Amino acid sequence: MPILTTGKKIGRTFKTAGRLRVIVGVLAKHGFQNLAERIKLGRFILEKLSDEELDKYSMPERLRMAFEELGPTFVKLGQVLASRPDLIPNEFIEEFKKLHNQVKTISWPEIESAVKEYYSRDLSDVFSEFDKEPLAAASIAQVHKAILRDGEKVVVKVRRPGIIETINEDLAVLFQLAELLQTYVPEARIYNPIAVVDEFFKTMQLETNFIVEANNMRRFAMNFANDDTIRIPKVFWKYTGESVLVMEALEGVPLSFPSAVRQDGLDLNLIVNRGLKVFMKMVFTDGFFHGDLHPGNLFIMPGNVIGLVDFGVVGRLNRRTQDAIASMLVGLATEDYERLAHEYVDLAPYSEGIDVNLLAREIRDLISPYYGLTMKDVNMAKVMFESTSIAARHQLHLPRELMLFFKSLMGMESLGKLLVMDFDFLSYSLEVAKELVKNRYEPKRIATEITSVIRESQGLIYEMPRQVRNFFRKVNNPNFAIQIHVPQMEDTKRAIETSSNILFLAIIIGSLIISSSILVAVTGTESGSGMPMLAVLGYVSAMILAALGFYKSA
Repeated sequence: MPILTTGKKIGRTFKTAGRLRVIVGVLAKHGFQNLAERIKLGRFILEKLSDEELDKYSMPERLRMAFEELGPTFVKLGQVLASRPDLIPNEFIEEFKKLHNQVKTISWPEIESAVKEYYSRDLSDVFSEFDKEPLAAASIAQVHKAILRDGEKVVVKVRRPGIIETINEDLAVLFQLAELLQTYVPEARIYNPIAVVDEFFKTMQLETNFIVEANNMRRFAMNFANDDTIRIPKVFWKYTGESVLVMEALEGVPLSFPSAVRQDGLDLNLIVNRGLKVFMKMVFTDGFFHGDLHPGNLFIMPGNVIGLVDFGVVGRLNRRTQDAIASMLVGLATEDYERLAHEYVDLAPYSEGIDVNLLAREIRDLISPYYGLTMKDVNMAKVMFESTSIAARHQLHLPRELMLFFKSLMGMESLGKLLVMDFDFLSYSLEVAKELVKNRYEPKRIATEITSVIRESQGLIYEMPRQVRNFFRKVNNPNFAIQIHVPQMEDTKRAIETSSNILFLAIIIGSLIISSSILVAVTGTESGSGMPMLAVLGYVSAMILAALGFYKSA
């Protein structure tokens, strides 16, 4: 059962209206009053920035500060947008990156109450110890160390109390704002704000349900069951639910701690190579990868083992996208920008008028500053990440999974360079990519794909004779007619109908005026009396019909 409800379904309650007033007020306070006025919400503006204050901070800085003031939902929205250069300019992305790890911790009484409510019993019935100080705090949850009654050391992830109600309320307002932006701000339509909010809703729906995260951990554990170079925490399903996740505590140090690389017996080159191997397996073999690879989510464990945590954000890749990623890596290494451009076009939904040559030239211009440098000097992931903004300018809407891959790629490259000075991700990944591209044309794979096509075509083959017979029966029917619907003809049709109606009214009006005039002339000539009542009715009717015709044509 879904935990969150879309803003479209929530409706516009009094509570939502109050939150809308708060959000618009905060945005206006940070210098976005003109936008509020354009979307017809100027009545909610209570405070404005002076010109001096507007000049003090840039627009991205002011929006980031507004998001921080508006709370967890908007902080999370900013974090999501920070990984979407295809949606927002780079200066906003750089500012939204600062939103990470800037969340207030929840007090111990609130955490204790939330855990008690979930288990419907006292904490001492489940845990022999529960650390009151949090290990980490995020916009959705807070993490604490604990020990189960059987002595197992665990980490407990607790959803923030009241966060679901807050997110639902904020999503309702975000949908309203997106609709208003799409209606009143034409330049915003290119970014499809309603679709952006809808995608954000789907992301939040998954991240707020810890059953989904626990299942992701189970799948990763299965994928690496035979690999002792990586450790996925075990989930304690007996104590895990939608709002509480209990998992094994890893005996290692997060890479975000300087002490992580100062442990005895570590081989940093070996750790980097193992990490790359694990990441490549996730992407090109499993098609299921970790979507939030930053130093706090990777542990350096004894024996050069890598520990991985936080599986709320994951990516799924089909064979087509895996092949496209491999082809992009090869294209980047060989400076084949046409290949990169064509892969973007093929992955995005169909769009008319794409100039592939122009797209390839713009991608080349982006990468040209790196000409002549060795592979290890090129920040390959960042270059590919930024190239998606070029694709967006050409109206190419790239799949979310590809954007998530680029984000993870940047994380892997940053982690590698953090551990090894001359780290060269591209040269390593290129070998894997070349092998994958070569395997595209391997006889065994081609035979497998042909078999798949034949299998999926069987239904069509069986149905075709029946469909052909039905088609000819329909054509031979005396009442058969082909209906052609041209959307552009609707306006012409309406215009013709309106013109015909106006012409008909004009004839009637003219007839009434002429008849009334003749009646006046004849009556006046014969008796010399005033205008007859019948003529007056004719003139009045003509005036009413004329007004009606004017109204209909307006």
